[in-house]
Amino acid sequence: MINSGIALTALPPLSLYIHFPWCERKCPYCDFNSHQVKDGGFNESRYIDALITDLQTELPNVWGRRVHTIFIGGGTPSLLSPKGLDDLLSHVRALIPIEPHAEITLEANPGSVESGKFAEFASIGINRVSLGIQSFNSDHLKVLGRIHNEHDARRAIEIAHDHFERINIDLMYALPKQTLREAQADLKEAVSFDVSHLSLYHLTLEPNTYFARHPPLLPHEDESDAMFESALQTLAANGYARYEVSAYSKPKQECKHNLNYWEFGDYIGIGAGAHGKISYPDRVTRQIRERHPETYMNKMTEQGHAVIENRVLTQDDLPFEFMLGALRLIDGVPTSMFSERTSLGLNTISKPITEALRKGLLDEDPTRLKASPLGMRYLNDLQELFLK
Repeated sequence: MINSGIALTALPPLSLYIHFPWCERKCPYCDFNSHQVKDGGFNESRYIDALITDLQTELPNVWGRRVHTIFIGGGTPSLLSPKGLDDLLSHVRALIPIEPHAEITLEANPGSVESGKFAEFASIGINRVSLGIQSFNSDHLKVLGRIHNEHDARRAIEIAHDHFERINIDLMYALPKQTLREAQADLKEAVSFDVSHLSLYHLTLEPNTYFARHPPLLPHEDESDAMFESALQTLAANGYARYEVSAYSKPKQECKHNLNYWEFGDYIGIGAGAHGKISYPDRVTRQIRERHPETYMNKMTEQGHAVIENRVLTQDDLPFEFMLGALRLIDGVPTSMFSERTSLGLNTISKPITEALRKGLLDEDPTRLKASPLGMRYLNDLQELFLK
């Protein structure tokens, strides 16, 4: 037993994240671990073998636990062949117990959507698809470096509707030279498809991206604020409830996998650059794997693992780690969840709670840890109080 001072009485729900690291083209705003497919393509069978081995090495850490959700993200995992994905999921099911009606999400690029492929994905167990639409304006899509145009975007959603009940659309606003009217038109079109879930992101210039090195002309802050306020009205009027900073859903259609992240649940992360979080009765750990696909596959072949960091969270780490996700949720979390997931008493965060209440950043309901409307607007400031 590790002397971490942590003693969990119950372990949180467990999810599985599978990272696919290739894209047809690297977008200039993207800071995810994705790599453009070269002329020779990618070695699908070798990568799937590495993923299976990766999961096998994790089994002793989660023995006897069930997986509640699976998320296959990237990159563009819809580039996988149906046979390859079927092989992967068959091995996953053989290795670890999966809840009978587990949510299984696949991310897809509208430029790589094919009706036959989606039909096969659905037949092998994918029950939720997330489409990286970003915009319905071809000019904006071109600036964003997307491989699809507005017609591809519409067609992808229509094809997804034929095969999946649960569909997420990723949409961005405050794009280079975007006007309020254009942002409103994008959202109006998005809600017209009546999908179950919508993720709305403000374009940000992330470090180590092309846009960070060559900044485009973005709308003024007042303009982007107007886009956001207009979006809130449109989404609410069309039956979408905001349940997280950037996530909106129809009733009972929240993304269960992401909710598990925000509620400090556990997740196995396999694949190049994947992160994981695993709790034990006496400790909570975080893992990171090799980022580059080739290095990742080589390490899996030669060493049987590709973990480059396996860190035990200290008692000082846990409050901020927990609150970082919990405060992103519009309704927050029950106060009791803090102790359940960290084994720490609420008194360990009494000072930042008091300070947050004094500043009006935290809701006054004593049964929930929840940002106030002001706290949601200044979320970084609220979260940083718990970093102390």
